[in-house]
Amino acid sequence: MRVAVLSSGSKGNSTFLEIGGKKFLLDAGRNYKYLSETLASMDEDIKDINYVIISHEHKDHISALKTLLSRTKATVIITEKMFYEIEDLKDYTNILICEDVLRIEEIKITSIHSSHDAVDARNFIFEYDGKRIAYITDTGYINNKYFKLLHNIEFYLFESNHDIELLQHGPYPAWLKKRVLSDEGHLSNKLASFYLSKLVGDKTKQVILIHLSETNNLESIALETIKNTFIESDIKFNNIICARQNERTEVISI
Repeated sequence: MRVAVLSSGSKGNSTFLEIGGKKFLLDAGRNYKYLSETLASMDEDIKDINYVIISHEHKDHISALKTLLSRTKATVIITEKMFYEIEDLKDYTNILICEDVLRIEEIKITSIHSSHDAVDARNFIFEYDGKRIAYITDTGYINNKYFKLLHNIEFYLFESNHDIELLQHGPYPAWLKKRVLSDEGHLSNKLASFYLSKLVGDKTKQVILIHLSETNNLESIALETIKNTFIESDIKFNNIICARQNERTEVISI
């Protein structure tokens, strides 16, 4: 299993996965040129992408979708509600519907509901050869019914969107601050750290913090918050990095 976050933030989100010989894009929220060139920088051809998985219909997760599908013919993995919501998919037939669990050969994809102001926002767990990757983003909270599913996963891609103080005293209008802080908004550094302190286990190898706000967060604050939470919880784990908006991560193998 190989992972690289290509872009992460309010201007667009996309992550590359290679699992069991299949190549995936998790969301396609940057333009085709950016995605193509960024994949090429890691010796990957965008036309070799087999599957595009969409978490929800907001622009920062689907802006490249129409062009991407016209040039690659990749299979789109979405829920039925998302299919009817995304205009760019109306005439596209190469679709796999994933409501709960989808299997692609030996790959298991579990879809879980996130709490976001979208028609049908989802997060995902990918499992192959006894290892798992969790993709948790664009959610105001994590329902505790998913804790067992999400516990002790090898690789977490985990939203740490904002610092509450920076958001509250920042330039966003009041209505937008309220949205971000709501149960259908985004995970703060504080909440992300709390959840990860309950989920990280002895099998966990890597955590990448994603969807950091350029306006209401800093990498140093996100990392310090999780460091302090882990110290308080007596968790000895520090293999944590932050994904960036305009710079991909290294390709990480698990």
